[in-house]
Amino acid sequence: MTTLWDTTGSAVVKELAAQRRTGGAVLSGVALTLVVIADESRVAEAEEAATYAAEMHPCRVVIVVRRQIEAPVPRLDAEVQIGGRLGPGEAVVLRMYGRLALHAESVVLPLLAADAPVVAWWHGAAPDRLATDALAVFADRRITDSSLADDPRAALRIRAEDYVPGDTDLTWTRSTAWRAILASTVDSVAGRRGDAVRISGGRIEGDPHNATAQLLAGWVSSRCGCSIEVTAGSRDAGPSGVESVLLQLDQGEEVRITADHRGGAVISQPNRPDGTVALPARALGDLLSEELRRLDPDEPYSDALETATGLGGLTERSPEREHVWFDPAEGDETPVEGSLTS
Repeated sequence: MTTLWDTTGSAVVKELAAQRRTGGAVLSGVALTLVVIADESRVAEAEEAATYAAEMHPCRVVIVVRRQIEAPVPRLDAEVQIGGRLGPGEAVVLRMYGRLALHAESVVLPLLAADAPVVAWWHGAAPDRLATDALAVFADRRITDSSLADDPRAALRIRAEDYVPGDTDLTWTRSTAWRAILASTVDSVAGRRGDAVRISGGRIEGDPHNATAQLLAGWVSSRCGCSIEVTAGSRDAGPSGVESVLLQLDQGEEVRITADHRGGAVISQPNRPDGTVALPARALGDLLSEELRRLDPDEPYSDALETATGLGGLTERSPEREHVWFDPAEGDETPVEGSLTS
């Protein structure tokens, strides 16, 4: 690893090329560039997650840390490494001070892998309007995490208001295991019956303020065409915010899936003994890696977000964003003519 103090973007590009030549590394088979935007307090978590994701998906990792935007003198410190602690590929950690932090794209753009998609991930508070961050404008896919907000449900609505195809949220990814169990359980009932199963109602017990629980309710509601609400549970529901799911089926039958908080869930369904399936807690890197498996718009997520927030027409929006200049010192947002467009 090489550390460059008070450097420039050009010097970072040159150092990356030099390390590639010295180490005999050849940039081939890179699936994408992962741009991570993290607060200094969360850098260690972001690095660990990005390292895991880079092992699953060959990519160039660029971590952007905006520090002391109010500093009078702009400065850039960088760490450049190939095959180091941030995974087997190429990685750059950029710490930006002063006004440079407001123009992070000027340093990041030359570091993107050629002809490869770009995924931007905010590990921390994302802007209410992602277009105010130029790193979101040129990204093909954008990952946020509403669970990190002070009010996750309010953050979900902000994400819905700002949504364009290509956006996703790790609170949605945390519901993957629950969605898989629910789908397989309903399919099992349909297989036993020999015909389709209609869901007429139900509820989710857990934390009503948890964004994952709300998105899971939105997903079930959008799929079955009936209202599924999140009601308060009786114990800690964990990161997913879901303690149990009850689905009311036609023919007077019910299906219940209950988390046992020992890494599993108990499935109760008609005319069969209770069964247990795995429902392990997932690490941040595993969640990020799942989102990097696809680069197309996640329509089930947009459907769930629509239903959970009551905002419609998300999938019909244009996938393009135009950069909107935002200066924290001024406290307003002013569109810039001729700005970046995704």
